[in-house]
Amino acid sequence: MTSHPQDPQAWQRPGYSDDSARPTGASLVDPEDDLPSENYGGDFETTAIPRYDSKTGDQSAFSLVPDPEPLPYAQSGPAPMAPFNAEPAEIERDEFVDDRVRAAGRRGTQDLGLLILRVALGGLMIIHGLQKAFGWWGGPGLDGFNTSLGEMGYKNADILTYAATGGQIAAGVLLVLGLFTPIAAAGALAYLINGVLATAMAAHEQARLAEVITDGTEYRMIVVVAAAAIILTGPGRYGFDAGRGWARRPFVGSFVALVLGVAGGIAIWVFLNGGNPLG
Repeated sequence: MTSHPQDPQAWQRPGYSDDSARPTGASLVDPEDDLPSENYGGDFETTAIPRYDSKTGDQSAFSLVPDPEPLPYAQSGPAPMAPFNAEPAEIERDEFVDDRVRAAGRRGTQDLGLLILRVALGGLMIIHGLQKAFGWWGGPGLDGFNTSLGEMGYKNADILTYAATGGQIAAGVLLVLGLFTPIAAAGALAYLINGVLATAMAAHEQARLAEVITDGTEYRMIVVVAAAAIILTGPGRYGFDAGRGWARRPFVGSFVALVLGVAGGIAIWVFLNGGNPLG
């Protein structure tokens, strides 16, 4: 160790005089001068931040969201439009269009004619169905109908007897009520097509196919055409379907029902009978 604690020059910094223990620029300071006075309110007394929601004073310097500055020039463009008030105007009536609208609403006796056609076809289906079901009015009953189906070459005659009888009565009731008319008429059409094919098959086996048109089969054809007509025209206003589209303006749905009725009748004949009435 080479320190000299007894030598006062050993610890003095540069700038200290040789004859003094303090720097030459040092001065005595009273520590109590740094203490605040009794009436000192602190720094916030002179630098208090005003509230952002205050309505007094100049807010431009302390606004949290500054207001948009005015544009230095006037924008060119059309003058702002005043509120538009529509005035009632009289629309000229087109007599030709009015006549067509009135003509479309006037159906005359068309609905009455459709009601008669519907009730006639539905009643005919109900009567023949009850003949097969209960033997009323000289009908064959279920046993006789089952036997006749077997003789005509139908397969599964036991099941087909009940299905055909129940379907015939149900279709007739729906046609009379005007309820689900396209579906009911399509079912009736499928049943009637099978009847025509069975008659033509029997005539073919008896070698009298040329006489089918004149031996009463034409009446069956008229009933088939009536069922197709009801599908395409709709039930009319006198029925439970009066508020539906197929009653007011039958179009695509009725055409689909017609196709399904014809295809269903032919499919039943092909898969359950398989005979060729023209071969």
